[in-house]
Amino acid sequence: MRYLYIFTFLFLALLSSCGAKRNLIYFSDLSDSSEIVTKVISNVNPIIQQNDILDISVNTLSAESNVLFISNSARQGTSNSYLDKDGYKVDQNGMINFPVVGFIKLAGLNLEEAQKNLTKEINKYVKDPVVNIKFLNFRITVIGEVNRPETFLITDERINLLEALGRAGDMTPYGKRENVLVIREANGVRNMVRLNLNKKSILNSPYFYLKQNDVIYVEAEKTKQKIYSNSNRLMPVWVSAISALTVLLTAFLYNN
Repeated sequence: MRYLYIFTFLFLALLSSCGAKRNLIYFSDLSDSSEIVTKVISNVNPIIQQNDILDISVNTLSAESNVLFISNSARQGTSNSYLDKDGYKVDQNGMINFPVVGFIKLAGLNLEEAQKNLTKEINKYVKDPVVNIKFLNFRITVIGEVNRPETFLITDERINLLEALGRAGDMTPYGKRENVLVIREANGVRNMVRLNLNKKSILNSPYFYLKQNDVIYVEAEKTKQKIYSNSNRLMPVWVSAISALTVLLTAFLYNN
């Protein structure tokens, strides 16, 4: 009977050792102070890039003048998707082709700067125009070890990493909070950075506030990788076999 206890103890110890202890707390290095103040140094204003699609509206005191600054597709009612509706695509030279004004470069500017530049150009043709510009393709994709992987369309052009994870239902317990990958493409360059959400220093990262078309990938920790790897497909069979062997061994020792 003594051997049965030893065998059972070793078996349970083996199972419990399969998963290492992990830190599941965000910003776990924060102190217990009731108030912590940090300066926001990240640039939260997204910059217009090549291939962005912009929604641009112009309003003046004259209804006749307003019609001049409506795109042909919108005027003819030929738009067939949200991204095409009233949208102006930024070409490879960073320019859009706007009615009356013609080609104007907006890439490299934030929305406020773009509005000022376009207002200045339109003011040459009509008095006191009011120009509004929004992104139509400000999307964030969250995949990996989250509860609801998805691509989100952001309407206010401002979202941080925690908000994006929240929209995806937060990480599962298997998500590696210390190794979150952010993939960002801008002006033909792809940047990839790994972030540790256990550390408060992430708040000062230029990747904490997200840009249009960023992709967040949450990696699974090794325990889940092992469970679902091809080499461990027979793990349930082995566990069942060991359990059956334990029962038989118990019966054998009991009868002897």
